[in-house]
Amino acid sequence: MSDNDFDVVVVGSGPGGYVAAIRAAQLGLKSAVVEKEHLGGICLNWGCIPTKALLRTADIYNLIKHADTFGIKVEGASVDLKKTVARSRQVAGQLSGGVQHLLKKNKVTVIDGHGKLAGSGKVEISKDGKAVSTVSAKHIILATGARARTIPGLEPDGKLIWTYKEALMPDVMPKKLLVVGSGAIGIEFASFFNALGSDVTVVEVMDRILPVEDAEISAMAEKSFKKQGIKIHKGTTVSDLKKSANSVTATFKDKKDKTSTDMFDRVILAVGIVGNVENIGLEGTRIKVEKTHVLVDEYSRTGEPGVYAIGDLTGPPWLAHKASHEGVICVEKIAGEKDVHPLNTSNIPGCTYCHPQVASVGLTEEAAKSKGYELKVGRFPFIGNGKAIALGEPEGMIKTIFDAKTGEMLGAHMIGAEVTELIQGFGIAKTLETTEIDLMHSVFPHPTLSEMMHESVLDAYGKAIHF
Repeated sequence: MSDNDFDVVVVGSGPGGYVAAIRAAQLGLKSAVVEKEHLGGICLNWGCIPTKALLRTADIYNLIKHADTFGIKVEGASVDLKKTVARSRQVAGQLSGGVQHLLKKNKVTVIDGHGKLAGSGKVEISKDGKAVSTVSAKHIILATGARARTIPGLEPDGKLIWTYKEALMPDVMPKKLLVVGSGAIGIEFASFFNALGSDVTVVEVMDRILPVEDAEISAMAEKSFKKQGIKIHKGTTVSDLKKSANSVTATFKDKKDKTSTDMFDRVILAVGIVGNVENIGLEGTRIKVEKTHVLVDEYSRTGEPGVYAIGDLTGPPWLAHKASHEGVICVEKIAGEKDVHPLNTSNIPGCTYCHPQVASVGLTEEAAKSKGYELKVGRFPFIGNGKAIALGEPEGMIKTIFDAKTGEMLGAHMIGAEVTELIQGFGIAKTLETTEIDLMHSVFPHPTLSEMMHESVLDAYGKAIHF
């Protein structure tokens, strides 16, 4: 092969793209990744990682504000927003450099530029809008990700009306902040700015916040957020945003078409994402796009021979770990590996890093009922757990859902301290098709938060001990 010929070329270096390129190289395939901006993509540079760095600051500040509860006296604590943002950017930069190292270590060629399909087995590379080269590959994987969705009339301006990018690098701490949308992104930013002192209002068009979560968990989250001072308007749309020099007046409309207005220093739009399907050469191919997402089969193959798509480009769930796993499955299938299985999205955990944290895997109670299952449902509260009380984190619950006929675990839903770390235990259980008996017979260490997972399973079958 020449320097411009590859077995696999990946367009995009997010958590799906760079993982796919590395796995391909490990399997003996000559691979390259094309990236026009930042190695690591949106997740590492402008999403998952920097937001967690910001939220860590919020967690520490929350602890300091309640330090007296732990016998520690702290006076004069304050937040340096500039340093908080700088640390967040440093963390993202460090990990982006780590991705560069991993690609080099695995002998993956990194091509700087914008990649676009240019006929059978060809990818055109451009810089500043001008074509500079073309590379060839037997297999091309599109991993161009997604971007923030905008609503006509509510377009961001980068100053008063923010997307997640501006919210990650605020130049001021808003006294009054409006967050439009209560999914994971919206709620995480609401939690961060509220913890640091902003007067936060969240508007959600659905009838509950965190609408993809179990209704019981959503209700507990709402109660906790309101207790922290976050204002929440459900079943409400923002029909207009009028900007002045340093503020925005928002018009709200409820389900009865009743309108009201309020003024805010800043607005964050968190109303979903759309796939980056434009300007990647889909025209004239057999690739089908539904709404803004590329349609693929269970092994990420598009309708165009030799072209694949992974990650946010292919639709929900929009999760970094889903993209990475898709990338591995895709290239292992290309390489002819044995025992390659399609991804079961019901086994993918989802996490929201607000305070308290929210995590889940599998079916909600409502979804399980709608599928006709007869259920066994268990619950265990944090207040019944010794470790949670010792940590000063007695707020939360773990809920488990089982098929009453077979004992199959259908779903698990959590709210409380560190549940984003706990949920993978149930993720493994679902992948292994564990039943209630297996979980009941597992020994959980004491004292740990994980004991609540055990107790929740026991409760589903009337056997809970500690509550």
